[in-house]
Amino acid sequence: MRDKKGFTLIELLIVVVIIGILAAIAIPKFSATREKAYFAAMKSDLKNLASQQEIYYADNYSYTTTTSLLAFTNSEGVVVNSAATSSGWSASATHAALGTGEGCVIYYGTASSPTIGSTSATSPGEVACTR
Repeated sequence: MRDKKGFTLIELLIVVVIIGILAAIAIPKFSATREKAYFAAMKSDLKNLASQQEIYYADNYSYTTTTSLLAFTNSEGVVVNSAATSSGWSASATHAALGTGEGCVIYYGTASSPTIGSTSATSPGEVACTR
């Protein structure tokens, strides 16, 4: 008799199906992790902006929306919009990889909290995000 070595077609198909099931489980978890990273970048940028605004206020007794005066640089993909008065400021952050209704907001002083989607900050200095 001949000594047959190798895998049958059924064995190979079973392995392919198992790999497909594992991929179907892993891909959504990876996507959620990436989304968490986007929100972490937006929160970090808003906290850095808050620090820079307070440094600017200590020197000039007013807030500004000009990021070049604040020495503030946002993370890649993050867009920060801010508004300021002499007694407060507010800012919102969105990420290019997320939808337009997704993002984070913060405010200080007498400024009103900006809104993204249905999310707004409930107290000054608090970063609130849509997720």
